[in-house]
Amino acid sequence: MISKSSEEYIKNMYILKKQNGKIRVTDIAKKMKCSKPSVNKAINILKEEKLINYETYGTIELTKQGENLAKKILEAYDITYLFMKDVLNLDEEEAKSEAEKIKSTISDNTINKLAKYVHNALGLKSLNCNYDINNEQCRSCIKRTDVKSKI
Repeated sequence: MISKSSEEYIKNMYILKKQNGKIRVTDIAKKMKCSKPSVNKAINILKEEKLINYETYGTIELTKQGENLAKKILEAYDITYLFMKDVLNLDEEEAKSEAEKIKSTISDNTINKLAKYVHNALGLKSLNCNYDINNEQCRSCIKRTDVKSKI
């Protein structure tokens, strides 16, 4: 398990990759409003955890494990944000703040249940299946996709 700080770095690296196509120390420092030495320290930690590949002065590449973790972090935030804003009717800023605090402190099991509740409460696509935040798609949806591809 990585620290909350490391989660923020990996999440921002993923966002930068999606926005710019590449991840650089300077861009991370600018986005997170921190120093380059702080970024380098975080990079070394993430590299040890095998979440990124990086050679000094090069670009940073997320490993598959790092990319999956970043997606999971973003999804957990989205689920808790929707719950705070659209179910509890908090104003946008408070919902963002609360979601940021909650997302990294609750278990995957709780996130899975919260996702199902939020989707049902807001009338979104039903997640009354084997939804699991650790998978990009829920297991039932994957099974449906597998069945369709075999036809």
